[in-house]
Amino acid sequence: MGADVFAARPDLLGSAADEVLGWSLQDMCEHGPEEGLVRTDRAQPALYSVAFALWEALVVKVGELPVAAAGHSVGEYTALAAAGVLGYFDGLRLVAARGRAMAEATRDAAGSMAAVIGADLDIVEQVVAKMRGDGDQVWVANVNAPGQVVVGGSGAAIDRLTKDAGEHGLRRVIPINVAGAFHTPMMAGARRELDTALADAAFYPGDFPVWSNLEAEPITDPAASLSGQLTGTVRFSESLAAMHAAGVETFVHVGPGDVTAGLAKRSVKDAAVITVSSLDHIEAAVAQLTA
Repeated sequence: MGADVFAARPDLLGSAADEVLGWSLQDMCEHGPEEGLVRTDRAQPALYSVAFALWEALVVKVGELPVAAAGHSVGEYTALAAAGVLGYFDGLRLVAARGRAMAEATRDAAGSMAAVIGADLDIVEQVVAKMRGDGDQVWVANVNAPGQVVVGGSGAAIDRLTKDAGEHGLRRVIPINVAGAFHTPMMAGARRELDTALADAAFYPGDFPVWSNLEAEPITDPAASLSGQLTGTVRFSESLAAMHAAGVETFVHVGPGDVTAGLAKRSVKDAAVITVSSLDHIEAAVAQLTA
């Protein structure tokens, strides 16, 4: 992942990053093994740092800043760093602390997640509220796009929801291969650990607003937003819709893969969506943005 970016930005992704992390970011991203890279304490710093390096390359070519930004889950850290609210290496330290805390929390309170496809958010919220009333641990974790809601909770609760989807009026529930119930109260232990790191972090006025996962509106208290999203619902689709209502007409996914680009296309159907997942994509993106 990100081999072209590592070659271009050793200042961001080389020895200085390795010193923060205590392991080689480049070696992990370029050589794996895959089971190491998908570990949450490894994947989060990798996604953050590669996305930030791509962002810097893009903004240099575009020659101007965006009117707003947002990020899904750990992507909110990249968005805050891009806006200058966080220094890059300060953000990397926080992301590393977050990844370690979440990995530890999954060992202390094993959980699971599942995608609910084709159901309205209010229906899913009613289902999980009823299940909690019956003693299950299950919550809405991510609102990704219309008809795509992710729930998280205990393994037993997710198994029951998957097995009995039809009885709950849900057409399709697909288990997700993750280590824990992220963005639910089961991450309370991780949140306490992250709060310790956040207490020592420096935050600055941003160059442009970053929209909160939790509130779907511009962040006014970065530490509270980053802390709260560990145990609260990531309302990404609602953030995109609110940004569009505020005047954002073009969304640019910056980072490995293209997942948030797909979510943007589904959440804001009349907006333009551009993907920058490698340095090779930048020239085409600039042409679209400046046309």
